[in-house]
Amino acid sequence: MGKRLFDIACAATALVLLSPVLLLVALWVRLDSPGPVLFRQQRVGRGGRPFAILKFRTMQVNAEAAGLQITVGRDPRVTRAGAWLRRSKLDELPQFFNVLRGEMSVVGPRPEVPRYVALYPAAQRATVLSVRPGITDLASLAFRDEAGLLAASADPERTYVEQILPVKLRHACDYVQQRSLWLDLRIIARTALAVLGWQGAAPPHGSAPP
Repeated sequence: MGKRLFDIACAATALVLLSPVLLLVALWVRLDSPGPVLFRQQRVGRGGRPFAILKFRTMQVNAEAAGLQITVGRDPRVTRAGAWLRRSKLDELPQFFNVLRGEMSVVGPRPEVPRYVALYPAAQRATVLSVRPGITDLASLAFRDEAGLLAASADPERTYVEQILPVKLRHACDYVQQRSLWLDLRIIARTALAVLGWQGAAPPHGSAPP
């Protein structure tokens, strides 16, 4: 109950304070390329329940039908506005609405698409899906340039599944086992600093990048 109240307070405050930013980004996305402002994608939430995650649209319409469900380097499907939004992580701001709806937390394991959740080992799947997924987490901080890492691979999806996904799962399980309000506050602080371009903060306990 305490974490849920914290999530609601954080999400409501963020949406009020960032409302001018949300409006400007929405206008930019709408003017930059044809299509809706928001992008909805099915992700797997707490208890294995699917939900529609919200993001500002950063790709051309129907981009998923034309490629992988991961983004690799300078993906040609990404719009001009989308490239900046992805680098700054501002495309994630609409997920505060997912938090208010109870589908996500501010901090928690990042939700995956069903395709990759199906590859989770059973024990890790049970652990990761025992909590609400989050807007930010330990793995998000460790893999801020995931698209760049994948761009160096001859087989990006295989690299993601065999090398990156297992590390993300380890971070997610570490979070579930160690979660606390203090850890959440530290992750939020580090995320804010990273968005502002400052990467010097020491990682929270258990979150050292691979």
